[in-house]
Amino acid sequence: MTSTRSHFFVILAFLYSTVPLLANEAVVEDAIRVTTTPAHRMDENNKRRGPWWKDRHEEKRALAQQGDWELVFLGDSITHGWERNGQTTWDEYYGDRKAINLGFGGDRTEHVLWRLDHGEFDGYKPRVAVIMIGTNNTGHDMHPPESIAAGIKKIVATIHNKSPDTKILLLGIFPRGATTDDPKRVNNDNTNALISTMADGKRIFFLTINNEFLTEDGVLTKEIMPDLLHPKEKGYAIWAKAMEPTLARLYDVK
Repeated sequence: MTSTRSHFFVILAFLYSTVPLLANEAVVEDAIRVTTTPAHRMDENNKRRGPWWKDRHEEKRALAQQGDWELVFLGDSITHGWERNGQTTWDEYYGDRKAINLGFGGDRTEHVLWRLDHGEFDGYKPRVAVIMIGTNNTGHDMHPPESIAAGIKKIVATIHNKSPDTKILLLGIFPRGATTDDPKRVNNDNTNALISTMADGKRIFFLTINNEFLTEDGVLTKEIMPDLLHPKEKGYAIWAKAMEPTLARLYDVK
């Protein structure tokens, strides 16, 4: 009887120890379904800007199919911001490179996937695609790093299915929050560690320039990103300068 009872408690202890693990696996699996399933934002209707996402998608899709684009930037509001705070730097670095900006404020991996499936990457085969996406998966839903990486991996695969010879420059998600222990920054950093392993040195290249935005002790200041997320003019200049050696090398290889 004592032996049977002891055996029961051993099994019970094992089950209790595995419940958190199983729960975590379920959370990751659910998040992966979200981050890898194309989704649109066509129904959004901003009080100030109206159905801006739908309008921007239609504009960018038409523009994409008009030109022989050689350089494409894909991402969220940080990439979108090249048309605002980063416009002067964009003109300086990319004005002569047949470059198109496919950054949409608020986008997550699933939204980029939808846009790729609906015409924004059709009709041209760029030399280089610069991708940075995922901070909104962190910021909106705190998706686990494994799920964000899965979404990014699917984006890379989608691009290569459409344009096998395009070099992909996968940027580490930029730092956010003031300090190194900010939970959202930690989530992004952990995602970066995962996506860095996608680089093969042939068609996929990983680059992190995050330290360029930070002080020596890892602090992100409002001088670079006023809201500790989006770069101001100085931030875009830092981005372009730090990325240029790698981008130039990939862009010039045909």
